Amino acid sequence: MNSTLVLTVVIIGVALAFDFINGFHDAANSIATIVATRVLKPGQAVMWAALFNFAGAFSFGTGVARTVGSGMVNLHYVTPWVILAGLIGAIAWDLFTWWIGLPTSSSHALLGGYAGAAIAHVSWIQGWGHAFDAILWDGWTMTLLFIVVAPVIGMALAYVFMVVVYWTFRNATPRTMDKYFRRLQLVSSAALSWAHGANDAQKTMGIITGLLVTSGYLKTFQVPVQVVVAAYGAIALGTLSGGWRIVNTMGRRLTRLKPRSGFCAESAAAASILFATWLRLPVSTTHVTAGAIAGVGAIQRIKAVHWGVARDIVWAWVLTIPASALVGWLALTILRLFNSKL
Repeated sequence: MNSTLVLTVVIIGVALAFDFINGFHDAANSIATIVATRVLKPGQAVMWAALFNFAGAFSFGTGVARTVGSGMVNLHYVTPWVILAGLIGAIAWDLFTWWIGLPTSSSHALLGGYAGAAIAHVSWIQGWGHAFDAILWDGWTMTLLFIVVAPVIGMALAYVFMVVVYWTFRNATPRTMDKYFRRLQLVSSAALSWAHGANDAQKTMGIITGLLVTSGYLKTFQVPVQVVVAAYGAIALGTLSGGWRIVNTMGRRLTRLKPRSGFCAESAAAASILFATWLRLPVSTTHVTAGAIAGVGAIQRIKAVHWGVARDIVWAWVLTIPASALVGWLALTILRLFNSKL
């Protein structure tokens, strides 16, 4: 077995490990509301979410994977070691924010780590003046725009959905409304998990396919079926492992949820994520879900949303890409200490 093959296998393993971490880190996005409203117990909720995460493999193709794998970083400057360092940056940031219970974006951590490692590589081979030659700015423009747009869409849709619900059930008692929406939340939670799987697993698919291209095992950027199944399987297994620290922040600390508001938040978040996936854009499930939850809280009264918690979440969003890029850069620097030819 040659060294290139061994390195490729190791990096694929690390990529799937990131996908697994993505699953348990972002499991909170899919199940926070349904757990907070006590429609399902935590164990039941993660099994429900994992099932529909995996179902995402059979929808929406591989457009997001292509954007992540070849549309944001120039593959001409990418080596297997760059991809490994980028994954290390993403995993380190994900584990840190999971430990402190802060819902950040695994998607943007991956993009940041990947970009940071690529920038470091170019700066060494061509000088600091060319460091950003590795970045394909056209691919980044819409992604950075959707950091702001996606949660706003989720918030606006959730607000509108709550208005429609209150108007439709204006003559019903809260108890009657909750009776119906406890059942409907099973549908909205499944839709959010499906949307999460359809978008998030594609990011790992894109990284692995980019690795296979740069390693010479693929001539063109076409995602193999085996990569699709492996990526969706890993994220589903990760979802099964939970992520309860972030569930508490998303489902309880941001605002108080009831079955009807949980249904509206999940439906709004799912619609926003599926829209981004249709546009072939990697989007943060965390950002969208937090925006949607804030939207349903704001319709009661502005003070119903704990804006201090929301502020901390926004700061985490702002820091995720540069922080993971820095870790990706440092990871490649450390790897280079052991092999100056990287």
